[in-house]
Parts: sequence; C-alpha cells; structure tokens
Amino acid sequence: MQLKTFIPENFLILIVDDITQNLKLVGQMLGEVGYNTTFATSGFQALNRLKNNQTDLILLDLMMPEMDGLEVCQVIKNNPQFQDIPIIFLTASHEEESLVNAFEMGAVDFITKPFIKTELLARVKTHLTLKHTTDILKNTLLQLEQLSQLDSLTQILNRRSFFKVAEVEFNRSIQEGKIFSLLILDLDHFKQINDQYGHLMGDRALITFTSVIRNYLREGDYFGRYGGEEFVILLLDTNLEDAVKIAQDICSLIADLSIPTEKENLQMTVSIGIAISEPQDTRIEDILSRADQSLYQAKAQGRNTCFADSLKPG
Repeated sequence: MQLKTFIPENFLILIVDDITQNLKLVGQMLGEVGYNTTFATSGFQALNRLKNNQTDLILLDLMMPEMDGLEVCQVIKNNPQFQDIPIIFLTASHEEESLVNAFEMGAVDFITKPFIKTELLARVKTHLTLKHTTDILKNTLLQLEQLSQLDSLTQILNRRSFFKVAEVEFNRSIQEGKIFSLLILDLDHFKQINDQYGHLMGDRALITFTSVIRNYLREGDYFGRYGGEEFVILLLDTNLEDAVKIAQDICSLIADLSIPTEKENLQMTVSIGIAISEPQDTRIEDILSRADQSLYQAKAQGRNTCFADSLKPG
C-alpha cells in the first residue's frame, strides 16, 4: 500500500510561522520540488486555513504570540475533521523541552532551526507517505466493513445487518411512538427457475429482482436478503394501507419483468406478507412472525400477490 510514485504536486502543506522570512524560506524549499503550500502567520489564521483547504500536512512553529504552537496543535487534534493531519513542529534547539508536550498532543515530528533543506524534505516526505498509506488502510478497512454488511450476490443488506438495523428502528419506534411496516418477500417458484434455466440464470434473476426493488424503494427504507429467495423490507413511518400500496407496486414491477435467456424470456412473480408494528410488540420478531403468517396467506391465495392482516389481499 505504499505510494508507487511519490508526486509532491499531489500534496498541500500548511506552513504556520509568525516570522514572514521563515514562511518564505520553508515555502521556497518545498516549492522547488513541487509541493503546494499555503501560509498562516498566526494560530487563528492557521485554523481558518484548515477549514478552507484540504491540507495533507502542517509545519507548525512552536513559539508564536497570542496562540502558540501547542495550543494550535491541541485544537486541531481535538477536532475529528482535522485530527489525522500530521503535524511537524518547527523549533529552535533551546525549545526542545516543550517538544515532550508536543508529542503528547499528537505531533509526529519536529525540525530544528536553522532549517536544513535535505532534512526538511526528507521528514516531510516520510510523514506524507505514512499518512497516504494509513489513509489507504483506513479506506480498505471501511470497504471491508461495508462489504461484511452486504449480501455478496445482491449487494443489499445481509440478514445479520438487516436485523441489527431493524432492532435499532424497533427501539426508536417505541421511544418516539412511531410506527413502521415490515414486508417479507418470496420469489415464487424460484427452485423451478434454477431447475429450468440453471443456477447462473437463477443468480441473475435474484440480482435483477433486487435491483428493481431497490430502485423503487424510498430513501430511508431498508432492504435485506432474509435467505435464499426470501427478502425483507422495513418501511419507516408507514401505515398498513401505504405498505400494501408499496407491496402491490412491487408485485406489479416484478410481474412485468422479462429476462432474456437462451431458451425463452424468464418471467417472475413475488408473494409478499405485510405486518405493522403494534404497541404490544416487545421484539422485532413479533412483527416478523405476523409478516411471515401473512406471506403464508399470500401464497395460499395463489401467489403473485400481497396479504396483510385486517386488510384484503392485494
């Protein structure tokens, strides 16, 4: 995960020093090899620069009037938006005792005055490379975490992740006195699809099925794979009548699908069971059980339909 080619032009360095001559000197050293630089002559100005620029590294003078380098460092490291930006202190040799505090606050290095160009460039490159590698690692871990929450085939929430979300929304609905609806969907006669068209086409059918439904659902609705050809949808702030309308729309969308195959066009239908949260529910499983019973009724009525307790089937 190292940088294949280190390109200074890809990085922006904020230089903070109350002495203009030092800013010019350090800026010239960095500019000669291609770094982009921005400057601040005070701690307050430095903090404003951070808000307006995507800074990759900070060179920070330790001793400044009004707000010294340690105070600036502390403010930056206490801000989640900026705390990962590496800070290298610029200091005179007699100030080295203060560097202990600087490292405790999160500084990564220091450079002593008068500046030696080769040393300054080497330290800057080292910490920019380290930050870049760390950023790649964090992004990779984030992607892995996101992937662990998704069903590998359909790229919707897997069963475990869906019910973690559902538990949170169930508890929130109790606290806020709100309702939600739960739908269980079963792709009708999916085994026959696999037997007739093969498992690869069966996978394609599942991908198409979920893609159509995901594009239809509203922002804020949760869609997950329950297992095999069964899926679940959680509709926030949705009463039973509206949930039935949504289920009916989904039934129509799936019935209208036509997937070309080598033999003939593949047609699909879906059966949907619907349940709404009730005041007496103590677990998400209570609602799931009612939705499952409704799904059984939808299948009993010939499939390609939806069913909800207390309402006529769709």
